[in-house]
Amino acid sequence: MIGKIDNYLRFNETALSLRSQRQELLASNIANADTPHFKARDIDFASAMQGALSKGSGNSGLAATNNAHMQGAADGKTLPDGTPVLYRGVVQGAVDGNTVDMDVERNQFADNALRYEAGITMINHQIRGLLAAIQNGQ
Repeated sequence: MIGKIDNYLRFNETALSLRSQRQELLASNIANADTPHFKARDIDFASAMQGALSKGSGNSGLAATNNAHMQGAADGKTLPDGTPVLYRGVVQGAVDGNTVDMDVERNQFADNALRYEAGITMINHQIRGLLAAIQNGQ
C-alpha cells in the first residue's frame, strides 16, 4: 500500500525537489551578479525530471548512511541527485567576465518559484483526495 502511495506522489515530489535545487542555483546567480568571472548556472529541468523519474522507478540498492557519503554537489558540476549543472549562455558580455544577466535571472527565479507553489498545490490536492477516499471508505 505504501509503495502505491509513493508512486502516486512521486512525480510532484520529484518536481518539488528539483525546483528547490534549481531555486538555490538561481539565487546563487543573483547573489553573485557582481562577482568577477562568475558564470551563471542552471539545470535543464525537463531532462533532470526525466532522469530523476527513470532512476526513481527502481531501487539501486545504495543508501546513504551518513550525510557525508554522497556529496554530489561538492564538485559544483552536479546536484546531489546527480543532475548536471549547466552554464547559462552569455546574453550580454560584461567587462569583468561575469555572465549573470539580472533580468534573465529574476525572470527565471520568479517562474521557478511560481511553478514550485503550483507543485505544492498539486500535492495538497493529491493528499486531500487520498484523505477523502480513506474517510469515505472507498
